[in-house]
Amino acid sequence: MFVAVEMVDTVRIPPWNFQRQFNDAIAEELNKKLANKVVYQVGLCICLYDITKLEDSYIFPGDGASHTKVHFRYVVFHPFLDEILVGKIKYCSQEGLSDRHFSLLYFQYDEAEQVWVWEYETDEGAHDLYMDQGEDIRFRVTDEVFLDTSPTGPSAAATDTPGAPGAEEGGQKKEAPYTLLGTISEPGLGLLSWWNS
Repeated sequence: MFVAVEMVDTVRIPPWNFQRQFNDAIAEELNKKLANKVVYQVGLCICLYDITKLEDSYIFPGDGASHTKVHFRYVVFHPFLDEILVGKIKYCSQEGLSDRHFSLLYFQYDEAEQVWVWEYETDEGAHDLYMDQGEDIRFRVTDEVFLDTSPTGPSAAATDTPGAPGAEEGGQKKEAPYTLLGTISEPGLGLLSWWNS
């Protein structure tokens, strides 16, 4: 689920941070830049693990900051395929649970309750098991989708229509840069309360 990824970046240290320990200033800048951000095809960055190599620092004309090429390892959330994770249901809709897409092969959507229901067959008869908002759910990762959310040029921005469904203010649609796809239609998966009772 969490991996240490080797990365290389040029870090800019502003002059007012020159009095700090050099490694501390670099660590702070790297965490400001990467922590809680998704790096395309890498995963969700959590925190700096360590710095493995520092190259020479340079100060460019017109900029009093130092620029240093840094080799480092960063802790990244990137589950492998078929890994079983535990999440929390944020909301239910007919499209799926939460903001994740789950395979709901054996489940039905209850319009009145606005929840997904699994009709569980036992020797005593069928029982309805509801997937309510806020409950913990165990699922198997089946796929991941990375979306390049880099800024677009003026020609692409001009084609966006403000006020369209799913559009945010300014005419730009907000999409998740990293999405996990999963399934709960296997034995032992689903709501934790189903299996812990």
